[in-house]
Amino acid sequence: MDNIELYISRISKLANRNKELNREMNEIVGRYNFIQKQNDKYLSLLSNFSFEDEEKKTPRKKIHRFKRASLLYASIEGFDKLSGHPNAEHLMDKLDELQLTMDTIAKRYNILKIKTVGDIFIYGGGMLEENRTNPIDVILAAFEMRQAAVEINGGENNTAFWGLNIGIHTGPVLAEPTGRKSTPYRLAGDAVNFTSRLGKASSPNMVNISAMTYELVKEFFTCELSGDMPVKYKGLMDLYHVAGLLPQLEDPEHKGRKNNDFDVKYSLIQFLDIQEEVLDMMEQNLPEKLYYHNIKHTIDVVTEVELIGWAEGLNEEEILIVKLAALFHDSGHVISYDDHEFHSTVIAKKMLSKYNFPDDMMDTVCGLIMATKFPPEPQNILQKVICDSDLDYLGRTDFIPVSNMLYEELKVRNMIGSFNEWNQKQLTFIRKHQYYTDTAQNLREVNKNKQIERLERMLSIESNAG
Repeated sequence: MDNIELYISRISKLANRNKELNREMNEIVGRYNFIQKQNDKYLSLLSNFSFEDEEKKTPRKKIHRFKRASLLYASIEGFDKLSGHPNAEHLMDKLDELQLTMDTIAKRYNILKIKTVGDIFIYGGGMLEENRTNPIDVILAAFEMRQAAVEINGGENNTAFWGLNIGIHTGPVLAEPTGRKSTPYRLAGDAVNFTSRLGKASSPNMVNISAMTYELVKEFFTCELSGDMPVKYKGLMDLYHVAGLLPQLEDPEHKGRKNNDFDVKYSLIQFLDIQEEVLDMMEQNLPEKLYYHNIKHTIDVVTEVELIGWAEGLNEEEILIVKLAALFHDSGHVISYDDHEFHSTVIAKKMLSKYNFPDDMMDTVCGLIMATKFPPEPQNILQKVICDSDLDYLGRTDFIPVSNMLYEELKVRNMIGSFNEWNQKQLTFIRKHQYYTDTAQNLREVNKNKQIERLERMLSIESNAG
């Protein structure tokens, strides 16, 4: 009974999420159309005027607004001990090495160096490219910077001379381009001030984070409440110390090193960024009159593979793989209607490589995409899940309108004859079709039989009318 209730709960959540995605997509399209019309109107009005002289005198400054960036404030401690030290020159060489190492670590995590003032460094995650994983990336980078401060040892008796205080905060950031490569942005907003206060309140070789960052990373790291801090207009805000990775996400043989479970959880968050990028690419590049193989179908299949996948007992990594395959499986239509599955694998590999997915996982995703090629012949449980999800409409109550959309798509491409011929083909296909997973058979087989009866009645009426 518990499993049934859990299954029903997951179905409900997935259905609600699908509805929310459709709503958001419609809102975005509506806002875009409205803005485009307003823009055309204003451009038409402005065409009657010339502002060249004014623009030369007072060039407009473009402000970038990052909705969720993670700022890292790091200050190096130890200068108060440097005066009169017998190894001062050697220690300064070690300081230079530490600074270069910190920059190298930041680049590896796609984190932008914003500013350097003496012994203070400010980095920004999610600013080179906006993403949802930047709070995690910045903390992982902070761990490596802290370790570098220990390993680049400039002290005596095997003790680290230079200490590193780190504070991290996640929130909206306003950034004005400076035109300089070394300091590309001038930051503004409460996030900057609050991050610096976090760093100053940190102890040497500790990583302090704000409550906002904590909420975004608590499923990955062990965090301990370390106090609170007054924030203007917001009262007291909790502060946390990041002790390390959660035990279940840490390699038991290598302390501080993340394991495969960590990577899978990270990639499931990354999936949301990938999904946004793929859907945006499809919206801009899909050909006209694609009535069936459109964004709505892609979202439906992504939702369905997760629903069926959990019910079939797939683990988190397998769920991630089938969701990626579902997301990309029709993306190849932006290149060609024919052999779109192959083109989808090309797009998937190119994009997933950018997100540093391992080769074996990308190969599995591509194999699942090719498994949707008609007629489907799935060889394993993952292929069965995606094939059942791709043809889920055969057993849904909206089968007829969805089938009609597919007919219109084929008709406009001269790939099908009369509507009567189409219904006959659909009837032949659906009679032979079988769902492969127990979940799809239990959910859709009864309705599929009802669709067969509906098609038979429609064809009988058409035959008698003829």
